[in-house]
Amino acid sequence: MPRADPATTFAARQAAGPLRQLDLRQLVERLPAIVYVADVGIEGRWRYVSPGVEAILGFTAAEMLQDVGLWARQVHPDDRARVFAREDDLIAPGAPEEYRMLHRDGSMVWVRDEAALVSDSDGQARWHGVISDISDRKRSEAKLEGRAEQQAAVARLGKRALEGAQVAELMDGALGEARRTLGVEAGAVFEHAVEAGPAIVRAQLGEIGAPPDATIAASPSSRWLPATLSGEPAGSLCCQIESASGRWGMLWLAGAPDRLFEAADVDFVQALANILADAIRQRATEQDIRHQALHDPLTGLPNRILFLDRLAHALSQARAKVAVALLDIDNFKLINDSFGHSAGDELLMQVAPRLRAALRPHDTIARLGGDEFVVLLQDVEDEHAAAAVARRIVAAFDTPFELHAGEHFAKVSLGVAISHGSDGTPTSLISDADAAMYQAKERGRARFEIFDGAMRARVVERLSVENDLRRAAQRGELELLYQPIVSLEERRLVSVEALVRWRHPTRGMLDPKAFIPVAEESGLIDPIGRWVLDSACEQAARWQAEHRDRPPLRISVNLSVQQFRQRDLETSITAALTRSGIAPSTLCIEITESVLLQESDGVRDTMTHLASRGVAFVLDDFGTGYSSLGYLTRLPISGLKIDRSFVEALGRKTRSTEITTAIVRMAQALSIEVIAEGVENELQVGELHDLGCRLGQGFHFHKPLPADGISALLGGETRPAAAG
Repeated sequence: MPRADPATTFAARQAAGPLRQLDLRQLVERLPAIVYVADVGIEGRWRYVSPGVEAILGFTAAEMLQDVGLWARQVHPDDRARVFAREDDLIAPGAPEEYRMLHRDGSMVWVRDEAALVSDSDGQARWHGVISDISDRKRSEAKLEGRAEQQAAVARLGKRALEGAQVAELMDGALGEARRTLGVEAGAVFEHAVEAGPAIVRAQLGEIGAPPDATIAASPSSRWLPATLSGEPAGSLCCQIESASGRWGMLWLAGAPDRLFEAADVDFVQALANILADAIRQRATEQDIRHQALHDPLTGLPNRILFLDRLAHALSQARAKVAVALLDIDNFKLINDSFGHSAGDELLMQVAPRLRAALRPHDTIARLGGDEFVVLLQDVEDEHAAAAVARRIVAAFDTPFELHAGEHFAKVSLGVAISHGSDGTPTSLISDADAAMYQAKERGRARFEIFDGAMRARVVERLSVENDLRRAAQRGELELLYQPIVSLEERRLVSVEALVRWRHPTRGMLDPKAFIPVAEESGLIDPIGRWVLDSACEQAARWQAEHRDRPPLRISVNLSVQQFRQRDLETSITAALTRSGIAPSTLCIEITESVLLQESDGVRDTMTHLASRGVAFVLDDFGTGYSSLGYLTRLPISGLKIDRSFVEALGRKTRSTEITTAIVRMAQALSIEVIAEGVENELQVGELHDLGCRLGQGFHFHKPLPADGISALLGGETRPAAAG
């Protein structure tokens, strides 16, 4: 019992008369508490105890008075040392003490003991106190603490999910948090069908009395109680884990048979299950994005990025010869023109299995785009072996294709290039195979050719393009067009993208695909890029001077991987801004995911320094390449451009629409602006608007325009009509 304030005389408390004392006694006996007078000491005899003791501890007042030491025995064993230590300390005044006592039936009771050391009429100092039952309050406090710990557990698991923890790790973490917080004895994640990671232990549930057609992923530290797994055991709790496609599995917990879970406990476990569900959905989305980035969406074959990676690996590991076969379908355009693009797509999808049937299991087939396919032939013994495979490929197209539009014959032209050991590069091999393919077309189509020295003429032609390109800037043959980026809701001009064109003296107007690859391979991309950057900034300054009544029009400039590798890139951009006089916030740099794949301290520092000054960075063609989404948080990316292939599929292909939705929501969560490329019709505008995409560009609004065309827009309607 706690000690009290300095002793007072008991006689001083007897001022009231007999009637007053009788009234007080009746009042004390009705109190829902234990009023007592007891000798000092752990084994001190109780001199008086009120009837309230029976309601609180189950013992009668007579029992408490007769049994010396009963109070001491009923103090909870875990609290005795603390309570008894204070019982012996009679010098310093103390505060009310809260401790646990054991009820007669063995249950636990929390009490608050408030006592004073008083000198009775016989001059003996005794404890005069009141013991109150505070079990309800303690249970409420425990619940609050439990809820707080549950919230902290959810926050911890959510933080791990945001930091990119693997789903297997999150499963283990969810089980650990649930078991620690709720004190349950067993837990598991039941899966209907899912790959288990290395940190997951899988076992057939049928072995422990559960449905045999399910699998279980359990924390390695889980302790199993097989007897509680069948039926609806007492003290068990199960919450659903929902995936994007519906029910994925469940988070299951089991405690002691008499454990009763409350509604708040169910909410807590469901919150853990929801974090697992979000992580599973995110993993599926990332896998879909990665698959989309590395595979052709129409045929499901590897795309150029994945093929080049496999080819580079094959060349680095090759002990025998490696061959590349490049092919396209002869007169494929006639199929699209005659039967429609759906028939063309149908044919392309049937080409893939034809090629697989003609090749060896370890050969790789990829679609480069359009009707162009490429095959990696590993461990080719010699030119004759490569020619034999090429003949099988050509022969595979002798059988007609069954299309919805009817039966159709399609032939292919094939070019083969062979690398001897590791002396070739992916780019050179594909280039040589391309030269051989065009040779096959020139010699009548529906055949194959193997690259040889005579085909170097095409390389010479490329050199001719390179030489012309070196003089293009000096001759003023390079031009800039500007494609508007508009608000989807207001159809208002927001910014423009600068696009370079080459007005060749003999070949006419060339778009970037015709000369930028040559510029990148030859090192000309740097001077051309500087010219584009300077010209775009100067034009932005002219528009600002012409239209001072409106905010400066932001201008976007594309930079390649090669340009980002230049050490003086930041200096070049700063110089362009200084010469033109425009604010850094007027300039937006568009980069591709290939730049992020080349991320280095230099790239990161350059982007960070420029962004700190106000220059914006937009990730172009998002979804066509693959890079870790972590780049979006590590680098100062302020905008994403959804690739036109996703925009084109909106409303038609559910998977593409889901991926586009995921990209938009992810960008919104990171406060990153989303711009849709290749908007061609009003249906796409509506789909994008519903997804929350705010900006778009495409022929539905405007084709690329010369500078005076943008000036006309700025000086004309504030809401330009959509282009037809």
